[in-house]
Amino acid sequence: MTVHPSLQNYADAWTHSIEAIAELVQHLVEGEWNRPTPCPAWSVRDVVSHVIGMETEMLGDPRPIHTLPRDLRHMRSDFARYVEVQVDVRRHHTGPEMTSELEYTMIRRARQLRNETRSPDTMVRAPLGAEQTLELAMRMRAFDIWVHEQDLRIALNRPGNLDSPGAQITRDLLLEALPKIVAKDAGAPPNSAVVIDVHGPLEFLRTVRVDDRGRGSVDGSPSLGPVVSLALDWETYYRLACGRVRPAAVADRIKVDGDQELGAAILGAFAVTP
Repeated sequence: MTVHPSLQNYADAWTHSIEAIAELVQHLVEGEWNRPTPCPAWSVRDVVSHVIGMETEMLGDPRPIHTLPRDLRHMRSDFARYVEVQVDVRRHHTGPEMTSELEYTMIRRARQLRNETRSPDTMVRAPLGAEQTLELAMRMRAFDIWVHEQDLRIALNRPGNLDSPGAQITRDLLLEALPKIVAKDAGAPPNSAVVIDVHGPLEFLRTVRVDDRGRGSVDGSPSLGPVVSLALDWETYYRLACGRVRPAAVADRIKVDGDQELGAAILGAFAVTP
């Protein structure tokens, strides 16, 4: 248990997902480590390497001194290059090396979380030399770990945990992006409403309202006359929002009622992760 209740939810979700990851990869044969995942350009080994690397940074370990190859074409930003270092440095590690490092990292992080006494607003290390609050860092780790757990489940054909504590944190985090997506990125007109209706393991309905100044807000009340309504399942929602799939590839899993052009613009702007 952490000292601050506001952090416990994130610690619990992180624990649930990382233990699921450890179980998923524990008995993989060497070829399975090379399977592609929905995370662009990353294999099963790469996803687990990323998980290990980001958790060691939360522990305060120094980053590897490593020069990236020049032919990694999927890196299009400083953030992508930053996270790739922890991945590329482990690309030739064997399965047993990966699982033992993951287990050791989990033990160290679990101990750190159990003994956490810092205030949620304490500033801690963030990628690219930035800082963030401890609460935000823990929230983002719970989100990141759950999404990568799902990457591995899809790659290994082991579905599950779509309604776990990590899934609920992911839902809440992704919903915070909806007002900007609808009002600014997709350009929904002033004084309009857009309804997002999600079914499946996590069910929720949200209305994004755009005021007369073009600013968006989101709430759980239905709208009687939305300009467009989108209905889709939770797995499709998170995969779109996390950049794992493009709208055209899952068009048969999305129902768009109302303004089709605006609906397409919203879906085109749905991805919120780098």
